[in-house]
Amino acid sequence: MKTKPLGLAALLTTIILSGCSDGDDGQNGQNGEKGADGIASLVNVTALVIGDENCPAGGSRIDTGLDTNQNGVLDVNEIDITQSQYLCQLVSGGLSAELIGRHQTHVYGLSAAEIVEFHRPSNRIFVVNAVSGKVDVLDGSVLASAGNASDPLSLNNLEKVAELDVAKDVAISNLGSVNSVSVSGNLLAAAIERGDGAGNNTQRNGYVAFYQLDAEQGAEYIGAIEVGALPDNLVFSHDGKNLLVANEGEPNQDYSLDPEGSVALIKIEDGKPAATATIIGFTDFNVGGARHSEITKDIKINGPMASVAQDLEPEYISISPDNARAFVSLQENNAIAIIDIANGAVTSILPLGFKDYGLDVNKIDASDKDDGINLRRYEGVYGMYQPDTLASFSWNKMDFIVTANEGDSRDYKGFSEEARAGDLTLDPNHPQYAAAKDKTQLARLKVTTSMGDDDKDGDYDRIVGFGARSFSIWTRDGQQVFDSGSDFERITAALLGDNFNNNNEENKGDSRSDDKGPEPEALAIGQIGQKRYAFIGLERTSGFMIYDITNPFAVHFVDYVVNRDFDADFVIDTDTGDVTGDATLAGDLGPEGMKFVSAENSPSGWPLLIIGNEVSGTTSVYQLKQH
Repeated sequence: MKTKPLGLAALLTTIILSGCSDGDDGQNGQNGEKGADGIASLVNVTALVIGDENCPAGGSRIDTGLDTNQNGVLDVNEIDITQSQYLCQLVSGGLSAELIGRHQTHVYGLSAAEIVEFHRPSNRIFVVNAVSGKVDVLDGSVLASAGNASDPLSLNNLEKVAELDVAKDVAISNLGSVNSVSVSGNLLAAAIERGDGAGNNTQRNGYVAFYQLDAEQGAEYIGAIEVGALPDNLVFSHDGKNLLVANEGEPNQDYSLDPEGSVALIKIEDGKPAATATIIGFTDFNVGGARHSEITKDIKINGPMASVAQDLEPEYISISPDNARAFVSLQENNAIAIIDIANGAVTSILPLGFKDYGLDVNKIDASDKDDGINLRRYEGVYGMYQPDTLASFSWNKMDFIVTANEGDSRDYKGFSEEARAGDLTLDPNHPQYAAAKDKTQLARLKVTTSMGDDDKDGDYDRIVGFGARSFSIWTRDGQQVFDSGSDFERITAALLGDNFNNNNEENKGDSRSDDKGPEPEALAIGQIGQKRYAFIGLERTSGFMIYDITNPFAVHFVDYVVNRDFDADFVIDTDTGDVTGDATLAGDLGPEGMKFVSAENSPSGWPLLIIGNEVSGTTSVYQLKQH
């Protein structure tokens, strides 16, 4: 808080005694007694952080008042609140996001809209309809003339014109969900998982199916290539010469079968895929392997009887702008792997460390039982970053990695690391020893039992939770240069009130504070004019944040955009898809995947952001304009 005196002009009155114009001047009188000092008026200027209820984008509060106790400080009881003013920070960059397109499947809770892609020659939007084993094809040509939606909750102007039946086209037994789709030129790739027919639905090697696209809206199936277990994400290099696939290799429920995680590399020549994939594995990092010493204690390896290669679970991939490196999120392991694409080898595995919730900038609401917004700092409590989606860009010839720090746990019938902070046996000297017993403070927070007993004496010296409730920017060697701190919770608290940290299955309000908060998952970055923006989807609260990341060392919040009715009365069962109440006007729930489309590739001539919302089963398209 800064205090400075407010200068007040003093009016000095001179009394001139005049005698007769021709008389003698009289003698000066004696000086009077010294009068009391006047009461100074002071002003305080208080900086307001992003998320303040009066200035959601941050700014300053100016308080004035009289220094009645004359101590040179404007005390709280001296502030004239009727004169307080707010100078709010304007939206950075002047970027607006207008909803102009939307498709409703009317399938709720079953991942009917996940990962999205766009093909410019045909103006088609490809949407992963995961559980169906298909990719829906939407006609995006209407976007050329679509305006800002007058009723965004009910908008349904994108027509489904076709579907790619990936499971049928690949024609191999026990194929399951489609998990990802990517387009390069006129080549489309889709990742599909496979089970073993014995109740293990994702533990057998999956496939990548390829399709040839054309400007006349057709898609011809070319063939499929076997990759690793549970291909969860795939992406083409920017030059179209390689396709990389993150094979997550998750265990089955009783943990009796745990495939190795890996990355598949498929060469593309003259627009056609090679006949087989190169599998890049992690066996060198196993105990006894040549590179095991690179697995530090901050890389979480905790699966029962699992080797390092089995425990590492590649989740998402981004390719460096020069096509030399692939950055691979290892979500459960709280790390990022770097792949040398030319040599098909793992360069390094970077531990991401822990977010300190004891710092003021990292305050969290850790309870869903506190009946309100209660952002606090907790010394001795930490979060693993555990990014899901990541992206990359170059600034001043240096690669930077952007991560959406969702968090994830291993929670299976055969093994679970999940607990509540109140269940932990804490070291008696832990600063949150009392708060961890209080369900309105820390007791409800979901934490891992696999980390925190630093001295191995049977009690926990640190409380470690899942995810960081933020997005971060890192150098390619793993140095963090930016984290959004507690922005997401503070901004949604300011704008949504009691609806902050809401779940996406019902409107209950503050139901996710104990479990990863707003849960940032989807992520896209895009260049608009001279500025680069990051778009971060909040899976639970829904909607997306916009940040100006043009300079990774001077990041600015721009806006929070949400198309959700928090008053709608509904409950969605994400296991069965059953809906209680009316979810048709709930809006867009659970952003899972995002695609940025540049102005030159957009049918409207303006940049677009396409979002797949898995819980509402909707695909939404926003037009982005700078002002």
